Amino acid sequence: MILDYLTYGTLAVVVVLFLSSAIRILREYERGVVFTLGRFTGVKGPGFIILIPVVQQMVKVDLRVMVQVVPPQDVISRDNVSVKVNAVLYFRIIDPERAIIKVSDYMAATSQLAQTTLRSVLGKHELDEMLAERDRLNADVQEILDQQTDVWGIKVTTVEIKDIDLNETMVRAIAKQAEAERLRRAKVIKRAASRREACRGRPNARAGAAGDAAALFRGAARHCR
Repeated sequence: MILDYLTYGTLAVVVVLFLSSAIRILREYERGVVFTLGRFTGVKGPGFIILIPVVQQMVKVDLRVMVQVVPPQDVISRDNVSVKVNAVLYFRIIDPERAIIKVSDYMAATSQLAQTTLRSVLGKHELDEMLAERDRLNADVQEILDQQTDVWGIKVTTVEIKDIDLNETMVRAIAKQAEAERLRRAKVIKRAASRREACRGRPNARAGAAGDAAALFRGAARHCR
């Protein structure tokens, strides 16, 4: 009697283990890349899936849009300004088979590729272009990444450059240059104002002394050029 209970219990455990290793349920945004005896045999899901234990293995793939932060990169612009740039990358898997078979770790590979592409693209532009034309740079980086990750079954949907940081020395140099430009413009405005005042007074004085209306126009033309 005891042996019968042990036998039934053992069989029950075996059945439970078999079912737990054979049955898979994939969500709507998941797919399963199935390998039979090591060979790729298809992509399954979503829903209820049955695998042959030991013989078949499955790798789950998430099809939702993924967000990856590109860490700060040291970039030297075309006009030899050193800046730190970071970005955010949005991508999704469109071909689970290639994402698993063509690259060992698509997350790490995409991150490394994004870093090198960001440095390469921004290094071709001057600092003013980086600051003023960020949308165009985003599009350039996204296009290059999308072309290169296509072989991995990955679609890069968006790249957003977050911050472009200058070192303290460069910030002080730019501030000094801006202050010098402000002073130069102030001097130009002051000089122009003085010339306008001279234009208003000198011709009138000369015309009054000569009593000649023509002298008024000649003086104005000579002093207000």
